[in-house]
Amino acid sequence: MIEIMDMLMNLSRDFEIVKTYIQSLKRTRMDDFKDTWIDGQDVMQTLHISKRTLQSLRDEGTLNFSRINGKFYYKISDIDALLEANYSRKKSSADGTH
Repeated sequence: MIEIMDMLMNLSRDFEIVKTYIQSLKRTRMDDFKDTWIDGQDVMQTLHISKRTLQSLRDEGTLNFSRINGKFYYKISDIDALLEANYSRKKSSADGTH
């Protein structure tokens, strides 16, 4: 009986180690994805904005970019940060406002 309990304890410990490893691997892949660069066309399609709007975001310093041979590139993490910074929730109608 003690041997079975020891086996279960070891199995539980091993499971936690594997779980922790998988979670760290998942975070690493997400971090890699967020540091991915995409071009302006992808940004415009994803955010449903015009070329002029994207240019305004660059000109105003709202969205960081890199320019190579006249083509603009943007970090997904910068776009995500811009969206998060401008995120707003709908106010509750409990106070009578809509």
